[in-house]
Amino acid sequence: MSEVEEIKEKAKRAAEKKATYGPDIELKVYTSKAPEHTKVQELKMLSPDYQRMSLSVGVDSAEAERAGSYFQLDTSVVYSKATSENVEVLSTTEALSKYDWLKDYWWKAVAVDADKYTAKAALELSDGYFIRVKSGAKVIMPIQACMFIARESLSQNVHNIIIAEEDSELHIISGCRTSDDVTHGIHIGVSEFYVKKGAKLSFTMIHNWGPHVEVRPRSGSIIEEDATFISNYVCMKPVKSLQMYPVFKCVGENATALSSSLLYATEGSHMDVGARVILDAKECKSDVISRVITNGGEVISRGNITGLSPDVKGHLECRGLILGEHGRVYAIPELDGAVPGVEMSHEAAVGKIAEEEIAYLMTRGLSEDEATAAIVRGFLDVDIKGLPPALKEEMRRAIQMGESMAL
Repeated sequence: MSEVEEIKEKAKRAAEKKATYGPDIELKVYTSKAPEHTKVQELKMLSPDYQRMSLSVGVDSAEAERAGSYFQLDTSVVYSKATSENVEVLSTTEALSKYDWLKDYWWKAVAVDADKYTAKAALELSDGYFIRVKSGAKVIMPIQACMFIARESLSQNVHNIIIAEEDSELHIISGCRTSDDVTHGIHIGVSEFYVKKGAKLSFTMIHNWGPHVEVRPRSGSIIEEDATFISNYVCMKPVKSLQMYPVFKCVGENATALSSSLLYATEGSHMDVGARVILDAKECKSDVISRVITNGGEVISRGNITGLSPDVKGHLECRGLILGEHGRVYAIPELDGAVPGVEMSHEAAVGKIAEEEIAYLMTRGLSEDEATAAIVRGFLDVDIKGLPPALKEEMRRAIQMGESMAL
């Protein structure tokens, strides 16, 4: 049996396998088929509505200060282009056809039989993107990628591969959203990251889904010696159900994994989000930070750091803010030290805005709404080191959208 056939067989056996976390979803109510969309020569040729909506998740149709762009509309790759000679931006099916060696990365950081969602991505693939930065290249301008759902009740099943070769640097902004007129759908996104020796990769994902959309990202990363992976996740808009638990494996000495998430849960939303880091070589480091606001939704924030080698350092931090009379934040920090010499810590805090804080700011001339806004803004202010200015600006805009909804 070939490796491709073996992957398919594993996926078939897991087609009904429930995920460990999050509510189970009946996948049969969604379709994986959609009419083919026409390719465009530049993103400015997309409809004005698509351009406007994609901008809300950081994808700029003008492609200003971008090293490349990828745009997938439902199951169709309508645009993929690199503007730097040091990077490649292709669909995964195109990349698999072009590079025989890519099979050595295919389903290596994420198990195809992890659950029914990974299985569906293998059995009913809706494409995805392949992004690679060449060895030694320092690409400061980010690459942008957009996964857009425009068809009602679609199951968008994508598989992404990102490779940062040795001593390279790359920044990616991934914006995902549904069209304003789509009420139901599911996005299944498998993403595999390979950060080679001495490389630096930052990946910032901004989600803007609908209040009845289900989301199931599945991602894994392998981080080699002296490499750094910065992963940021922002979801400040309504979503019915979101469940993700990315796994970062630091396999080379002095590898670093940094994970930050900013979440806002509205009434009726259920979010089960976290991150697991495995420190499996000497002097690896990790920080996992989450900021959660609920205004009636339920959020489970998980974090796990496992130290398997001496002299590793890790820190978990979860802070939750409850607005109004309803909502729930459940923080689950876990530390697992398996050898002497590990240094790991965690902290978690959940509460409401203190009335004395609002009162104090009001004595300084702010209205009650202005005081609340200032406190929320400060709560969401997470200093993420290593991001280029363009990416920091996109995160600032996404956070501002959440502030306006929360207040």
